[in-house]
Amino acid sequence: MSAGLVVAILLAVAFAMTNGLHDAANSIAALVATRAATPLQAIVLASVFNLLGPLLLGAAVANTIGGIVNVAPSAANEVIGAGLAAAVVWNLATWRRGLPSSSAQALVGGLVGAAVAEGGLSAVDWGGLQNGHPVGVFGTLISLAVAPPMGALVALLVIRVLRRMARRAARRWSTPVRSGQWTMAAVLAFSHGANDAQKAVGVIAALLLANGRIGSLAASPTWVIVLCAIALTAGTAMGGWPIIRTVGHGIYRIHSIEGLASTAASAAVIFGGSVVGAPLSTSQVVASSVVGVGGGRSRWRHVHWEVVGYMVGGWAITLPVTGLLAAVALAVWRWLT
Repeated sequence: MSAGLVVAILLAVAFAMTNGLHDAANSIAALVATRAATPLQAIVLASVFNLLGPLLLGAAVANTIGGIVNVAPSAANEVIGAGLAAAVVWNLATWRRGLPSSSAQALVGGLVGAAVAEGGLSAVDWGGLQNGHPVGVFGTLISLAVAPPMGALVALLVIRVLRRMARRAARRWSTPVRSGQWTMAAVLAFSHGANDAQKAVGVIAALLLANGRIGSLAASPTWVIVLCAIALTAGTAMGGWPIIRTVGHGIYRIHSIEGLASTAASAAVIFGGSVVGAPLSTSQVVASSVVGVGGGRSRWRHVHWEVVGYMVGGWAITLPVTGLLAAVALAVWRWLT
């Protein structure tokens, strides 16, 4: 392998790790915040199912992400590498501030920024929707835009159903709720692994394709999937406590039944996205589901809207900031080489 290819692959692994550090915290935030599990138990649970997700659920998301950049093979390493570098920097910066930002947005913004800096607008596959499946940049952005309100709506409906079921229940309700939280956290971690690890798989597949090492994006080697899954899992094992505090307490203070509703809604949305190849943001879906839980309990005034506004502001600037960072990273890459 050339040095440029190796560096770009290492940046993809770093992206997967920061994605695990950043987004995986969301999959266990409710479990930890409601004391249904200890932090160590929650991390072990998320780590195991994050690893299983990309191995068992397929490569639809990888194919979507891998097809965004459309540059000459000779420029693929530096363009994709610069986009990944921008996404890693943004993930680390927002993690330090406890901001549930979107790794998917950061990656798309980075790839688009670097590709446009290289070859103009034609260097990007803008795409859209084809037969119900997202394609290219617009398809990804549509998925990212639809998922948060869907997460909020599903959570609102689930909490209302659960409250009606629990209306006449007493202490005997606590055990099923706790078990349900564990189950849904496992499903969410599995879905997160399938969706987010496949993003790194997709960019590595694009790199290998450009360098003539595979014949198509769908032919990603098993070692790539395993490597990205392990990197995501390693990031998960490192924790993400600032984001857990924001999701578990900062948006709306959730309790056990609300944690179950939030996690179940998030798992349903992320799993569905993984199946159809829609790259989603676990951060956005989980945070929105917590808002939906507050609405489902008719406690809109208890939602900390200033925190919500802070997060939405972060989501809004992710694409332009990472695009600019990627353009700068591309210039630095070329200067160094």
